[in-house]
Amino acid sequence: MKKTAILSILVLCVTLAASALWASSASAPSVTAEEALNWLKEGNSRYVSGAMTHQNQNQDRRSATVAEGQHPFVTMLGCSDSRVPVEVLFDRGIGDLFVIRVAGNVADTDEIGSIEYGTDHLGTPLLVVLGHTRCGAVTAVVKGEKVHGHIPPLVANIKPAVAKAKAKAPGAAESALVEEAVKANVWQAVEDVLKNSLAVRMRIGEGKLKVMGAIYDLESGKVEWLGAHPNQEALLKEYGAKDKKHH
Repeated sequence: MKKTAILSILVLCVTLAASALWASSASAPSVTAEEALNWLKEGNSRYVSGAMTHQNQNQDRRSATVAEGQHPFVTMLGCSDSRVPVEVLFDRGIGDLFVIRVAGNVADTDEIGSIEYGTDHLGTPLLVVLGHTRCGAVTAVVKGEKVHGHIPPLVANIKPAVAKAKAKAPGAAESALVEEAVKANVWQAVEDVLKNSLAVRMRIGEGKLKVMGAIYDLESGKVEWLGAHPNQEALLKEYGAKDKKHH
């Protein structure tokens, strides 16, 4: 048999094996979205009250996740702000949360790819976009501050949310506008994910994934749960129609 034929067979075998691994990883999650959300709510309550249990933060947990792999129960897109340590504020530990952190909790190419890994490959039943009060990136856009380097294309993802906030609350004081923009930016990130991720749309359609927004209060430590995007069904219908058109 020629070397090229052997090489082709090997490539095919590797591709099939990878596909099988992906499929098995993306099977139905072992916990429901409701259970995952309850765990997050309970953990945040412990954090706020100062009764943290520091779950899954010991050597046994490290060893278990090495031997058995990771099986997080939620994928979470949050902000890089050092005051928003995601695992801490939900009182969780190693292997619990699949976290993507970026300034302004924006959902661009790298973030969406990471989200797809968590939701589609690891099969988490819940995706949360977590914004926070007094977000510096959102505030910078609201104020129209000049930014440099690689920051302009990053905050460009936030500009549509700020525009929506200004339209909703014309003439609002700056602090109130920032608060409105933080919420709008959470919804913008969710919309960007729904718009650009076929994998996420498919998981939602199959009943394997729920997506919701949330806002963390820097001062109180509490997480406000916003629920699903108010226009989720319309967005799924719009972008689902484009999927059918392209196929």
